[in-house]
Amino acid sequence: VQLQASGGGSALSGGSLRLPCEISGDRSRITLMGWYRRFPGKERDMVAEINVFDYTNYANSVKGRFTVSRDAAKNTIFLQMNSLKPDDTAVYYCYAKTLARQYWGKGTLVTVSS
Repeated sequence: VQLQASGGGSALSGGSLRLPCEISGDRSRITLMGWYRRFPGKERDMVAEINVFDYTNYANSVKGRFTVSRDAAKNTIFLQMNSLKPDDTAVYYCYAKTLARQYWGKGTLVTVSS
């Protein structure tokens, strides 16, 4: 399984960005997909996740502002980020999980300025 994220960049506080992540390879055993982010000098934290039944889960800090979704036909998951804050500045990673292991894409930097 390979993941390729894109869409990172800069936004102003209150603005929006959309992060797509294309998933390729053997997707048949994937049960969960989503996004983590890493702040400078810290571990990665879960941001949002979606399972194969489209059940979603969000970190409290992004509830009501971020939306995770998937397009099965395009093998892509998305993170729509609205009402961005400077505290959202981080490197964002998409991931996919099977029962055996977790796969990661390379991070994409999101910078939010006030």
